[in-house]
Amino acid sequence: MDKTRYALLSVSNKKGIETLARGLVDLGFGILSTGGTADAIAIAGLPVTRLEEYIGEQIIMEGRIQTMHPKIHMGILAQDQGGHFAELEKMQAKPIDLVVVNLYPYEYVAKDHSLDLDDAIEMLDLGGAALLRSAARNFRRVTAVVDPDDYETVLWHIAKNDQVSESLRFEMAVKAFAHTARYDAAVVSSLSEFDIETGKITTE
Repeated sequence: MDKTRYALLSVSNKKGIETLARGLVDLGFGILSTGGTADAIAIAGLPVTRLEEYIGEQIIMEGRIQTMHPKIHMGILAQDQGGHFAELEKMQAKPIDLVVVNLYPYEYVAKDHSLDLDDAIEMLDLGGAALLRSAARNFRRVTAVVDPDDYETVLWHIAKNDQVSESLRFEMAVKAFAHTARYDAAVVSSLSEFDIETGKITTE
């Protein structure tokens, strides 16, 4: 069985992502990534597996469900019990130990009066929020990271102890849920600015 540990990186804020990826590779991690994040890692000369390669499917429906594939969420949600890892192996899925995701600051949508309602809806990030919630829920094994300022701490823990401590995983899980909660609140606030009849922002 492949003993490589895997990290999934998919970020809106690219601050420090190359440094994080380099540190993880140096520590023996395989990197799974999407879109612009994968491009940044590849440009830095680091090995990265794009999610479409990993799941064995081309991007479908314009990428709408790419990160919501069972092979990905199985890898995040698997626990050290109940034969979960045997199921992963059967599905040729890898356990994912680290999920690094931050979401687009949606509060800026309502400030862009050139957008219409359909544009605003298309900008909703479903997959990223789902990845964070899965990782945070399984904090006993998985580390969810949303803040670039935490990258150095995460790398330090792995280098020193071969893993992130459970207490820090829990702290970061709470931080991840707070991040998705702020995102959801920003979505509610932004979408409420639109008029359904005109599809335009109604307030100045």
